[in-house]
Amino acid sequence: MNEARHADADGKESPAATSSNLYDQVATQPEERIQRSLFGEILDWMLVPLLLLWPMSIAITYLVAKSIANHPFDRALDDNVIVLAQQVKEVNGKVVAPLSGAARDILRADDIDNIFFQIIGPGGELIDGDRELPLPVDEEKPVSGSVQFRNDTMRGTDVRVAYVYVDLRRTRTPPNGKREPMVALIQVAETLDKRAFLANEIIKGVILPQFIILPIALALVWFALSRGLSPLAELQQRIRARRSDDLSPIDSGQVPEEISPLVRSLNEMLERLSQSIQMQKRFIADAAHQMKTPLAGMRMQSELALREERPEEIHRSLEQLSKSSETATRLVNQLLSLARAENQNPESGSFVPVELSELARNVVHDWVQQSFAHRIDLGFEQPGHPIMVRGNPIMLREMLTNLIDNALRYTPAGGSVTVRVRANAAEEEAILEVEDTGPGIPPAERAHVFERFYRILGSNVEGSGLGLAIVREITQQHNAIVDIFNNPHSHDPKHPGCLFRVTMRMEQRPEFIEDIG
Repeated sequence: MNEARHADADGKESPAATSSNLYDQVATQPEERIQRSLFGEILDWMLVPLLLLWPMSIAITYLVAKSIANHPFDRALDDNVIVLAQQVKEVNGKVVAPLSGAARDILRADDIDNIFFQIIGPGGELIDGDRELPLPVDEEKPVSGSVQFRNDTMRGTDVRVAYVYVDLRRTRTPPNGKREPMVALIQVAETLDKRAFLANEIIKGVILPQFIILPIALALVWFALSRGLSPLAELQQRIRARRSDDLSPIDSGQVPEEISPLVRSLNEMLERLSQSIQMQKRFIADAAHQMKTPLAGMRMQSELALREERPEEIHRSLEQLSKSSETATRLVNQLLSLARAENQNPESGSFVPVELSELARNVVHDWVQQSFAHRIDLGFEQPGHPIMVRGNPIMLREMLTNLIDNALRYTPAGGSVTVRVRANAAEEEAILEVEDTGPGIPPAERAHVFERFYRILGSNVEGSGLGLAIVREITQQHNAIVDIFNNPHSHDPKHPGCLFRVTMRMEQRPEFIEDIG
């Protein structure tokens, strides 16, 4: 779809169009991912719990301080209640508390808190003390002689109350042996000013140092993290200081144990990259060397044709020029096929179910005329049912094409080449074989014939040495195995023949594909 542009009379784009294009470019640019800082991540995970625990520690400290502050003052209240209980007596069936004025002054003597006391008789009557002091609301039966404590409110002020129930007849036994208890309630209460003051002093003694210790702790954490992550910075500097062509392994002995797996993985990647670059360098050098021969021949033949005056010599030079150009064209095509095979990715989605018999039959059909030209019997054998594999059809055709071409080049005239497709149902394997009656490949050479530009000495056959290298790359991409054997059907000791066998995993046959008739 064509985009509309604003242009002036001279054909130049207007500022509005330019700004619109710039806006489109900015809008279509991918958003940069915000990188997370490892230092900040660790610092957050350390400081956030610390800052959350600090208020909790203050609250716990306050509760502990209150408990500590209550303990000594509760003991003083306990003593006052016991002393006051000792003054309460029964006289002629009545409860009396003969407290002198001096005793009252001593009981209420306190410079900070207000002291209250109360004595209640068995019938609930007030014997002495402060009437406003609330009574205990204990639902359980009171324990005589045991001092109890509770928090309460008097005149709108919080107080701490100590109280005890005393049986005034506990030491007297009537003549008939039956004694009815006479229980009096004695309470002493005080306000909480001294307790709050002591609790605040305890909290100040604990909290104030924390305001000094906490910044120091934060600074130490910051310093420790900076110190702990310094090996990462040193590793970064060492990597940045490297030359662009330095692919040597990184020394993992100078990095912390936690980073060693990352460094080892990086070293493995550098090793693979170094091997890939070395292979590419060798490939380029070998390709350049191989290209020199046909190009030099073409140049020489063209110069000879220009110097020759006789038509027959010019025709001979043109024939050689045609052969050299054909060799160069085939070499370039094989180089492109090899590069394409190396860059093939099984996960790219180009692998589809392929019927191997049909693919092989079509490839063999394309080479029939070539076999007639070489006077070689080209045959094809297939089972009576389809064989399904998963792969790239173009790459599989290229693999079989190179196997057939290799067989036709090395098979002498009058020989035979057979392409065979069969299945190993027990192992769920699809097998593709190319069998010839050529000179064969010695066992010592079979591991090398798949190398680039490798050719067996003394073969006297034109070629670039790339065909079998392409076969190896394609089989590796398809997780297949290629093996080389002698031809089991050849009985000529001078020409033992060769059998190339490619073994692939067989796929389940779709229901709509019928058996071959």
